[in-house]
Amino acid sequence: MYQNERLDEILKIITRYKYVTVKFLTDELHYSTATINRDLNILAEQKLITRHYGGAELADNKGVPLRFRHHKMRAAKNKLGKAAAELIGDGDTVFIDATTTTQCIAQYITDKKDITVISNNMALIAYLSEYGVRCICLGGAVYEAPSMLCNMDTIEMASKYRADKHFFTSGGVTADGRIIGGEAYALLRNAMTDNSEKSYFLVDHAKYEKPLGIRTWCTIGDISAVISDFDFPEETKEKYKSTEFITV
Repeated sequence: MYQNERLDEILKIITRYKYVTVKFLTDELHYSTATINRDLNILAEQKLITRHYGGAELADNKGVPLRFRHHKMRAAKNKLGKAAAELIGDGDTVFIDATTTTQCIAQYITDKKDITVISNNMALIAYLSEYGVRCICLGGAVYEAPSMLCNMDTIEMASKYRADKHFFTSGGVTADGRIIGGEAYALLRNAMTDNSEKSYFLVDHAKYEKPLGIRTWCTIGDISAVISDFDFPEETKEKYKSTEFITV
């Protein structure tokens, strides 16, 4: 396959999946990592794609499949997950939503004592259960394969529980402090937040001022703390004095 043909094929694959890892492309096209990286750099120079560590997405991407979001911004997500885990104490009951960002919390709480984790993430529940963590999986229909559950049954079940803390993320946050997300998932977030003593919003720098979604879920002032890998502007902190800003 000539390079131009390979570039066309790579672009077709990224267009289909919105975001892919380098490993996925090497497995699909049977070329070396070095060759795929060179091709991705060319497409990036042409402003057809945006490069990320270990992968790439369409330059005008509006949505990445769940299976690939696990790899996107992985280092940043791990930092956020670790910082969030440090806020969970022995004996706590916590809501953790089904996003790939909050799923990174799981690896850091396997040694916590007497905690209860309530989530609509089947993969997170399965992982923690193997370590003997008490878990409650919220039921309902599959909202996004392979592991995210969300429909009215999920929301109703979430409303029956009370938690000390709720950890969530969204499509992003605007410069004026509005937390933006999808329409369907908003009601579940509300149920979890309303039934928790404290709520924590995890957001990486790529989601600042570039939110995906059409609905304002809440503002920074409505939550207990923001956990991020970048330092919010001082004017934002001043505007939302009651909210803690945790920078990792």
